[in-house]
Amino acid sequence: METSDLTARQIFRQLQENPSRARFGFGQKALLVNIDLQKAYTRTDLFKTAYETDPDQLHYVNELASAFRALNWPVVWTHVAFMASGEDCGIWGTRTDTPDSLQNIKFGSERAELDDRLKIDPERDVIYCKKMPSAFFETALQSLCVWHQVDTVVMTGGSTSGCIRATAVDSLSRGYRTIVPEECVADKHESYHFANLTDLAIKYADVMGVDEVLDWLSQQGRS
Repeated sequence: METSDLTARQIFRQLQENPSRARFGFGQKALLVNIDLQKAYTRTDLFKTAYETDPDQLHYVNELASAFRALNWPVVWTHVAFMASGEDCGIWGTRTDTPDSLQNIKFGSERAELDDRLKIDPERDVIYCKKMPSAFFETALQSLCVWHQVDTVVMTGGSTSGCIRATAVDSLSRGYRTIVPEECVADKHESYHFANLTDLAIKYADVMGVDEVLDWLSQQGRS
């Protein structure tokens, strides 16, 4: 095993400067999936489970969603919520049982609500409640991708080390070009965040600046 005195952030920046793998690249049509941008994870003023990496994250997410809608491409939002009993959280909900525990994000609670700063189109956007880390696991996301004939999945949200990573692995496993705009994902600690961005970039996804994604979307609108 290679060892290093560098921080996870420094290792990621080095990788950006000297990529070790070719990019997967953009395809012909994309789907945007915004993962768990709900108050339990975005409202740092309300919940200690929340986190913020880039303070403009939700602004960038809204920009992406608007650009996708302009192309008539699908926009998806996911959130997690569980029954009063918490039993639909399964084994994942057995390690702790406090008001902040995952299985205690109840249906209809403030913690389960998508952030009010998000610009969601209730007529066009798709909202899925998921129970496990990946947005593909036991949701209709795969069917939606097939219906819209997409070959590229762009993902935002959190956490980078959890649901983003899990969704990226599932996306690649299903044959999709997978794009992670760096400014649009967040985690509780920079070590987890940058370590997982590094791993994603080496193995499962193209990690790039949100401006590059927006530029690509703009080009599609002109073609």
